[in-house]
Amino acid sequence: MSEKQARWYFGGLGSVGAACATHPLDLIKVTLQTQQGNLSVVRLIPQIIKEQGVLAFYNGLSASILRQMTYSTTRFGVYEVGKQHINTDTFAGKIGLAGLSGLIGGIVGTPADMVNVRMQNDVKLPLEKRRNYKHGIDGLIKVYRHEGVRNLFSGVTTATARGVFMTIGQIAFYDQIKSYLLTTPHFQDNLVTHFTASLMAGAIATTLTQPMDVLKTRMMNAKPGEYNGLWDVIRHTAKLGPLGFFKGYVPAFVRLGPQTILTFVFLEQLRLNFGYEKTKKSSP
Repeated sequence: MSEKQARWYFGGLGSVGAACATHPLDLIKVTLQTQQGNLSVVRLIPQIIKEQGVLAFYNGLSASILRQMTYSTTRFGVYEVGKQHINTDTFAGKIGLAGLSGLIGGIVGTPADMVNVRMQNDVKLPLEKRRNYKHGIDGLIKVYRHEGVRNLFSGVTTATARGVFMTIGQIAFYDQIKSYLLTTPHFQDNLVTHFTASLMAGAIATTLTQPMDVLKTRMMNAKPGEYNGLWDVIRHTAKLGPLGFFKGYVPAFVRLGPQTILTFVFLEQLRLNFGYEKTKKSSP
């Protein structure tokens, strides 16, 4: 019997499930990245609860789900379909295909990602300055009506670059680490292997993408005309020192680690239970 294969949309479903579980951590990360001060996680969490209530941690959940349905479904889908046409037996092949998948996913997912960032950041804005999007679709419509199509793709450069490195860190490294683990006598195609490979992939993905994540978040959350392009955002962030580009690293890993683990655990369970058999062609 051949190994079961994942259907192209399993990664998107797994990502949606993971996003629902890790959304509060994502909100904390965004809030830390967009502040110009040095409020710590320990002080930030009680402040949000005191001012907005516990449900504030789920601000922007609909946009987060919409983002995963566009961004993650695209990148996982392109990767799964691409494996049928591109040789991914080598690590270079995996990286190449993952990079392409992340590029396409980053572009497709930018509008929902931008609305997601804004909805999460609303919790720390004064009442009169809040955007008050009702849900992800409402946010897309309001941005389109009041700011135009161009602003729907605000931050597309950094979002796409982040998408490339995120997909390489998550998918390519996960595939490579999992393949290596399965060659040893200590691992089987089960939850332990999926957990181990995804934890390592999550750590690699966080390190690769954090500087771009900070820049992307600042660009997407900016008011029209606040920055004069990407280099202006870089200069503004650089005033905080080199560590300014890694602002929110700990909550980013605390979020991305579980998010990566849950995404691949869900994906693998879908593959094992609902995947399809890919039989090898017999030699003539």
